[in-house]
Amino acid sequence: MGHKNLTTLCYIQREESYLMLHRIKKKDDMNQDKWLGVGGHLEEGESPEECLLREVKEETGLSLHSYRLRGIITFVSDKYPDEYMFLYTADGYEGTLTECPEGELKWIPKEEIGGLSLWEGDRIFFELLLTDIPFFSLKLVYTGDHLKNALLNGKPLALLPANTKDPSPQREHS
Repeated sequence: MGHKNLTTLCYIQREESYLMLHRIKKKDDMNQDKWLGVGGHLEEGESPEECLLREVKEETGLSLHSYRLRGIITFVSDKYPDEYMFLYTADGYEGTLTECPEGELKWIPKEEIGGLSLWEGDRIFFELLLTDIPFFSLKLVYTGDHLKNALLNGKPLALLPANTKDPSPQREHS
């Protein structure tokens, strides 16, 4: 039995693109039609790194040799149990990209990612990764599929109105 509430997620980088997974293949997927990084649940006895390496290999065929833990995301929701996610970026790998059982893998230029169908909270941590801030802790509180609250390192973030296409959720309003 794995740890259902402990997961990893990784954005693999190649030049100015990230490897994104379009979830279109699984039945009853809570992430149906969303674009995500690659990752999954920790199995019994696994460290986050072991989970990361196994999941990336299973989902992409790639073996990572350079990666960095960037943050921890706490998900709270009225529909799902709490989840804690270890968020990684990777910039070194070997192997050949394979077909993924969970969806379609695509290299997406960074500036186009904001236009994809993403979870609202993912937009926030994506922006944090792009601005390369130091290790962070982000808490995301969802009501259904709507992001109600976000706290960065314990402090509330100002959320934009839902469905705005602005890719930078925590731009300062002067």
